[in-house]
Amino acid sequence: MQQSRDERSLGELFSELTREISTLTRQEVALAKTELSAKIGSVGRDLGLVAAGGAVAYAGFLVLLAFVVLLLGTVMSLWLAALIVGVIVTAIGGWLVWKYWTAFTKVNPTPTETMQTLKEDGRWIKENV
Repeated sequence: MQQSRDERSLGELFSELTREISTLTRQEVALAKTELSAKIGSVGRDLGLVAAGGAVAYAGFLVLLAFVVLLLGTVMSLWLAALIVGVIVTAIGGWLVWKYWTAFTKVNPTPTETMQTLKEDGRWIKENV
């Protein structure tokens, strides 16, 4: 037979509170793991697709650069045409790397939802103890 809430001793109440806090902590850890796994999986998959697309585009880009060098070679020395094309391509590539690296580093890996629920749990524990 279960005792009513008012008839439980202080020891029983603290025991129940300890069990509930333990369960809550395990659930929060599981939430944090799930949230981090989702973020890491998404970033990893996206990076893999970017790398594959980049490799294919790079091959085509090299062919186009060779065409531009040969085209410019009809009006100037081939070495000068290659130098001009190389400097321009390197400048554009450096700018692209800088731009997208800064965007990539802004990704926040912190499990924000978990942190918020932990704060709420802390407030709940303070109010109910």
